[in-house]
Amino acid sequence: MPALPDSVRMREVGPRDGFQNEPETIATADKVRLIDLLAATGLKRIEVTSFVRSDVIPQLADAEEVLAGVERRDGVAFSVLIPNERGLDRALEQRDRFDEISVFLSASETHNQRNVNRSIEESLNGLERTLETAREAGLRCEGVIATSFGCPYEGEVPSERVFGIAERLAAAGCAEVGFGDTTGMANPCQVHAFFAEARDRLAGAELTAHFHNTRGQGLANVLAALEEGIDSFEASFGELGGCPVPPGSTGNVSSEDVVSMLHEMGVETGVDLPALIEASRAAQQVLGRPLGSHVLRAGPVDWAGSQATN
Repeated sequence: MPALPDSVRMREVGPRDGFQNEPETIATADKVRLIDLLAATGLKRIEVTSFVRSDVIPQLADAEEVLAGVERRDGVAFSVLIPNERGLDRALEQRDRFDEISVFLSASETHNQRNVNRSIEESLNGLERTLETAREAGLRCEGVIATSFGCPYEGEVPSERVFGIAERLAAAGCAEVGFGDTTGMANPCQVHAFFAEARDRLAGAELTAHFHNTRGQGLANVLAALEEGIDSFEASFGELGGCPVPPGSTGNVSSEDVVSMLHEMGVETGVDLPALIEASRAAQQVLGRPLGSHVLRAGPVDWAGSQATN
C-alpha cells in the first residue's frame, strides 16, 4: 500500500454547500450556532456562506447576518463562496469577518450553463477579474471546478479540459484548486489516475479533493486521493449537501465519516471527532430528520469497549 500523508487539512463546507440544498429555511440563529459548534471541534477551515443572489438560493440570503453572528476563533479560517464580481463587492463590506474566498465553475459546458447560465469561457473571464480584486484585498483564493470527474449531462469530462481550467485559475491567483465530484460519478481507479496527473500539472497549487457520496463511493475515493499524496479535503458534516442540478445529486461525503476513517488509519486531522458528531447531531435536530452520516448513527469505533465485551 502506498504511504499515506501523516496529516490532512479539512475544510468543512456544510454551512454553505449543505445548507443551500435544504428546502426549509434554516433560521439564522441556528446557522450561527451550528457554525460555532463546528469551529469548536478543531476544524481549521470552514466555508460559512455564499454571496449569491437571494432569488437564486434563498437559503443563503442571510450571508451578512451569519458572518456578523459567528464567533471568530484564533486559528480558524472562514471562507465564503463568491459567484461573481457583484458577490465579491457584497462580501468585501464584511472583509473583517472572513479570511478566504472560493470561486467556482464547472468543467462541463452543459452543467455550467444550467448552473450559472454562462459558458466556461465566460465564467473564466469573469472569475479572473474577481480574483484580481480579491487578491488586492489580501484574500486567499480557492478555485473550485465542479464536475471534474464526470457530468450527468455530458458523461465523461476530459481531464485535459479540467486541468486547463485549473491552470487558468492558478495563474489568476488561486493558491488552491479544488476538484469536485459534483454528482458522485468518480471511482477510485479514476481518482488515482486523475490526481497522479494533477500533481504533475499543478505543482505550485494546493490540490483539494471534494467528493460526494451519491453512489456510496465517497470514502473509497478519499482513500484513492490520499494514496496519490493529496492531503487537502472538503467534506460536509452529517453528509449534508448535494447539487441543485440535476435532481437526485445527494450529499457530500460526511466530515465525521472521513475524520473517523483517517484517524483509524493513523492520519491526523486535528479534529475532535466526538465534538464533530455532536455538531452533526445538533444539525439533525435543527432539520428534524435523520442525516446520512454513518458515524453519526453508529458512533466512532470503540476498540476498548469491543475488547471488554469479548
